[in-house]
Amino acid sequence: MSPLAQIESLLFVSGDEGITVADLAAATGLLRPAILASLERLAEKYRDDSDSALELMVNETTYRLVTKAATGDLIKRYFENPLSTSLSPASLEVLAIIAYRQPITRIEIDEIRGVQSASTVQKLVLRRLIEDAGRLDEPGRPKLYRTSAYFLDYFGLEELTDLPPLPAAATTGDHADEDGGDIFLKAFNQQLNQAGDDQ
Repeated sequence: MSPLAQIESLLFVSGDEGITVADLAAATGLLRPAILASLERLAEKYRDDSDSALELMVNETTYRLVTKAATGDLIKRYFENPLSTSLSPASLEVLAIIAYRQPITRIEIDEIRGVQSASTVQKLVLRRLIEDAGRLDEPGRPKLYRTSAYFLDYFGLEELTDLPPLPAAATTGDHADEDGGDIFLKAFNQQLNQAGDDQ
């Protein structure tokens, strides 16, 4: 795999958190000048390709892939139409973890699920089901996420305390991480089933 492809793939999976040159170097083994040259090539590639909806954005030392501004209305329509964009099992699992463990970082979500969640978190933000809850006061200052007011409306809840309680093991933390997100999703599904019965 070429250095360009390696860097592009890491940018993609890093989602809206983005990735630093230092992290790209650690993951690929490439030297900083080669990484910066590849990032510039990627930026030019997206900029010059009118058939690509992507562009490379840099904020201080963090690089991320974003969609071009011209796609804004299209993406907004897509995420505002819940009938055509039902939540995937992965989205429900991530949403359940956030609902029960908020505020929570994407890295903590990944640790619970055992898989990368960046793109799923980004989709949930775009759908306004979760929102930014500030940053954790630790190295890297990772973003914290919480459910939104729209989340409550979407699932027919008046407040978060209306969610079914978690099993005792999950609240004490004894087995929650071992079970992945299933323990959160099972409890969350009780609410989904209840909402379906009430309709």
